[in-house]
Amino acid sequence: EEWRKDDDATIRLMRAIAAACKAEPVLNAWYDSRAGELRPIARVDIGIAIDTEGGLIVPIVRNVAARDAHDLRAGLDRLRTDAAARKIPPEELRGATITLSNFGMIGGRFASLVVVPPQVAIIGAGRIAPRVMAHHGQPAVRRVLPLSLSFDHRVVTGGEAARFLMALKTDLERPT
Repeated sequence: EEWRKDDDATIRLMRAIAAACKAEPVLNAWYDSRAGELRPIARVDIGIAIDTEGGLIVPIVRNVAARDAHDLRAGLDRLRTDAAARKIPPEELRGATITLSNFGMIGGRFASLVVVPPQVAIIGAGRIAPRVMAHHGQPAVRRVLPLSLSFDHRVVTGGEAARFLMALKTDLERPT
C-alpha cells in the first residue's frame, strides 16, 4: 500500500532481493556438491525467468545492488527484447547468483520452485492482488504480494531462509 501507483514491481523485487542478500549472504552463493564447498558471492547477479513463445529463458541482470532503478529497468527491457528475439549471447545466460521467477505476471500466486545448481536459492513472486488480512488488529483489504522461496537445505538453514524472507519483506514494505 505504500508504493506509488507507477512503481515497477519487478525492479522493487530485484532491489529487495539485493537487500536480503546483504542481510543473509549465504543465499547469494554457489555450492559445489562434489567438493562440499560453499562459495559466497559479493555481487548480486539475478537470473530473471522470462517466458517466451519458445520457452523459458533465464538471462542475468548483473550487479543489481549497485544499479539504480532506471538502469535496472533499461537492462531488463533489453534482456526481454533479446530473449523474445532469441538473440541473448550465451555469456548473459551464465553466472546468476540467485534467481527471481516473477510468475505473478502471468497470474500465479505461489509455486514450488526448483533451485538450479550451483545456485542455492530461487525466489518466486505471485500476482499482487487485494486480499482480506489483519491490519492494525482489524480486517482490511490490502494489496498482497505472495512470495515463495526454495533453497538448498544442505547449505542454507531454515533460520537463514526466514531471515532472508524477513529482510526481503521489510524492503518491499518500505515506502517508495
